[in-house]
Amino acid sequence: MTLTDLPASAADTDGGAVVRLLSYNIRSMRDDVGALARVIRACAPDVVCVQEAPRFFRWRSHAARLAGMSGLVHVTGGATANGQMILSSLRARVEWAEDVLLPHTPGLHRRGFATAVLRFGDRAGLAVVSCHLSLQKDERRRQADMLLDRLDALTARGELRGGPVGAVAAGDLNERPDGRSFRRLADRLQDGYAVRPWGGGHTSEPARPHQRIDAVLASSSVEVLGCGVPDGLAGVSRADLVAASDHLPVLAALRLPPSR
Repeated sequence: MTLTDLPASAADTDGGAVVRLLSYNIRSMRDDVGALARVIRACAPDVVCVQEAPRFFRWRSHAARLAGMSGLVHVTGGATANGQMILSSLRARVEWAEDVLLPHTPGLHRRGFATAVLRFGDRAGLAVVSCHLSLQKDERRRQADMLLDRLDALTARGELRGGPVGAVAAGDLNERPDGRSFRRLADRLQDGYAVRPWGGGHTSEPARPHQRIDAVLASSSVEVLGCGVPDGLAGVSRADLVAASDHLPVLAALRLPPSR
């Protein structure tokens, strides 16, 4: 798949939907915010799973600024999820949103999940978790299990409200695909880039990408149409990617099943 044929957002005739989801570690907006917003806008996402969103002084203003510059709205997260955040386009209807703080290991940074159930069109639903797993391998493995449990709970909530929903976890896993936690997640969910590679694979570091530690992972009910780093996508310049953050984003096009 080339950089010009990643499917655009659309409603399916059967009530399903094609959704573009972007995962992006933005390093607390400490870099070039203009470049960051240009990258996000060029990707034309319906959903953005953010990691390392601003979470200290005036974090709400920073979140609103990024959403406004990107043509999106804030759904949930930020300081209340310890840096994880979800943004969306006006195409998404928010059915549920919740920020989750994970158990704290003394001496380590406390992590969290930003979670939401979104509906597109009349019926197509998506449970979303934005995550940033620990740098410490044992804690990271426990967090991977908590992530799967949380995704199951969100999916069940969405089904109670409107029938079957797809599910996606997206974020900075702090681990390569051969790592134990990454493999644990990929055993239960589809690793988007492995299933349908599109664009680049490596997400760190932007100037010299050499490892894939950021991912979009989807449930079996979601069809992955393409997934990868949008390096070379129209409107996304290499200069902006390098200036925007210390991670490269991951963009996925997903076909959601129709709900009953």
